[in-house]
Amino acid sequence: MQFSVYQESHIGGRKVNQDRMGYSFTRDALLLVLADGMGGHARGEVAAAVALQTISALFQRQATPYVKKPRRFLEEALLAAHRDIHAYRLAHEMPETPRTTIVACLIQHNTATWAHCGDSRLYWMRDGRILARTRDHSHIESLIAKGLVPPSARATHPDRNKLYNCLGADSLPKVEVGGAEGMLPGDRMLLCSDGLWSMLPDDDMARRMAAHPVARAVPELLRAALEAAGDGGDNVTALAIMWQGSSVVDGLDTMPADAMPTVISTEALPQDLHSTTILGAPVERQPAQAPDADAAFDDDEIEKAIAEIRGAIEKSSRILK
Repeated sequence: MQFSVYQESHIGGRKVNQDRMGYSFTRDALLLVLADGMGGHARGEVAAAVALQTISALFQRQATPYVKKPRRFLEEALLAAHRDIHAYRLAHEMPETPRTTIVACLIQHNTATWAHCGDSRLYWMRDGRILARTRDHSHIESLIAKGLVPPSARATHPDRNKLYNCLGADSLPKVEVGGAEGMLPGDRMLLCSDGLWSMLPDDDMARRMAAHPVARAVPELLRAALEAAGDGGDNVTALAIMWQGSSVVDGLDTMPADAMPTVISTEALPQDLHSTTILGAPVERQPAQAPDADAAFDDDEIEKAIAEIRGAIEKSSRILK
């Protein structure tokens, strides 16, 4: 499994950055998660952080080295995050439960499955085209689906920010699961908060993502969204990968140094190793497997691969608060 990855978050014009994002992976599975704490409720950043920690911990427990039932895993993980947010409120005697939107994507065996609650989005792109994206759990999307308003109303309708689904609400969230789609080398997967997608048209985002490696495209997307939003803009966050599958990334030696993507290759990893950029998510290692006498990699090669991946994670984790 090989992919290039980049993530970045910016506070925008707000006092607190309530967005959180991160990824976890094993030899055969990759989990991407992004949450946008809801500013209309107290401590939305807490709900976002708890959600990421819960989902990542469950992934680390079940990815051995891949998740057996991806759709069920995503649904159960998001519901577990909802319960943990409520548990956090009780444990800390908070006056109300913090809330967050969430979007998560699990990629294994060249197949992507995703789930979301709220209006944090996932875009699956190929050759500058959007093959699929999540549909917001919002009042405006409901009106559009019923034919009551045109799609162009997404940017201007007075109810465009009203959501009917999230984690941490009094009622159980509806987890929408999609995907089970085959990915090809060069495909981009973009997870982002509404601070990004509400400022830029979908076709513009797809064009920008196709024009550059993710390490250059994501910062440019964030800059464009921040400029469009002005001084009072929302938090802006994105996490993106370019999928390579088992192929080797071509052309990296010809890229400018500041555009080099973080490239992660997991082929040399032992199946019980889990790596994550999600703070506070404990790495729960599975019992060690008996060594394979025919293994293609010796201990030194494995340690070198692990060290390279840890260095890549440090390089790719950039959160501006």
